[in-house]
Amino acid sequence: MSIFSDAEVKQVEDFGKFIEASPSSFHAAREIAARLKAHGYSQMLECDPVDVTPGGHFFVRDGAVMAWFIPEEVTQPAFRIVGCHTDSPGLKVKPSGSSKSPDGWGQIDVELYGGLLLNSWLDREIGFAGRIMDRRGKEHLVKTGPIARVPQLAIHLDRDINSDFKLDRQKHMQPVWTLGDKSLFTHLAQLAGLESERDIAGHDLVSFTAQAPARFGLDEEFFAAGRQDNLSSVHAGLTALERMESSDFADIAVFAAFDHEEIGSSTRSGASGPILESTLRRIAAGLGKDEDGHHQMLAGTTCVSADAGHFVHPNYAERHDPNNHPMPGKGPMLKLNANQHYASDAVGAALWTRMCEAAGVPAQAFVSNNAVPCGNTIGPLTATRLGITTVDVGIGLLSMHSAREMSHVSDHLAMSRVLEEYWKGA
Repeated sequence: MSIFSDAEVKQVEDFGKFIEASPSSFHAAREIAARLKAHGYSQMLECDPVDVTPGGHFFVRDGAVMAWFIPEEVTQPAFRIVGCHTDSPGLKVKPSGSSKSPDGWGQIDVELYGGLLLNSWLDREIGFAGRIMDRRGKEHLVKTGPIARVPQLAIHLDRDINSDFKLDRQKHMQPVWTLGDKSLFTHLAQLAGLESERDIAGHDLVSFTAQAPARFGLDEEFFAAGRQDNLSSVHAGLTALERMESSDFADIAVFAAFDHEEIGSSTRSGASGPILESTLRRIAAGLGKDEDGHHQMLAGTTCVSADAGHFVHPNYAERHDPNNHPMPGKGPMLKLNANQHYASDAVGAALWTRMCEAAGVPAQAFVSNNAVPCGNTIGPLTATRLGITTVDVGIGLLSMHSAREMSHVSDHLAMSRVLEEYWKGA
């Protein structure tokens, strides 16, 4: 007998399907778009006038999606923003695509995207996915099967490897994928329906793990999959929107799924760029607000920056704060940092408390050990660019930035329920 409710099981099963449909940020954006359309949201092109009629609308830019819902009546309009990101660390295909070693191994030429755990990509069947641009400027999304592997050196060839393990980021991370001098781009051109690799004018292709998402543990309480940082937040926000009725929204709801967070967000579809700011300005203008009216809207606006956090690691407890130990199944976490690497402050913490209480969800806090610097999120970037109250939150993970991360089953629905209550006015 399951220790979880049907809703919790359904949520994590749907999350697994979402991950499999989203091996790259571009695939994630396409999957978000398809699901929003299925729930009545209309897609616009950025070159079109912004749609501010009551209901849901969105546009896609590269691997990012900006979606918003306009209620029938809003007395003092403001935005309630949930921000997240669609990208994850991994291996990215270089311009050369593939090459042959002196001994005849066919290898994929890769560079490293984001702060990946190098060793987690060893001895694991992987594929590559992303977008190809043809010479006419048309985009093609492609996804290979499990075609590659980064093989580890056998212990017989390095008896000290367990005591002095170190990977060279250039020499040791190039995957094997065939024998001989076959071209990766020829294979990808076939997948894209192009005549030959000469039709490929550009590409953005990243690795993904071929192993399917799965539950495990004595009570199947844990969930393992790649890209949970940060598709866990993307899926939580998306499913929250899918459950909501048009009469539920307290303000103008905004779902901002950015790309490129793992490499600093300084891109046209990243949180440091103008994509969210320009979207909010266009919505305000569409509602008849002048510049001052737009800033009045921002004065009442808040943002929940949703990105995964860290559980206390049982084998490395000394790396965590001695008095703050976030644990699986205890609810999503409020992320705090005195130096504002997370944007949460007392105002944001109070907002988070109201959200969790309204959802009936337990919550916990995360703060780093003073000797172990924390990571960064889109929260401070958004707060700085827009000047709005922003709170950093997320579900907990073990093995963050691994090729295959670990979470707790119940935390996924809990996070989605909290975001739902936020958009309802908590």
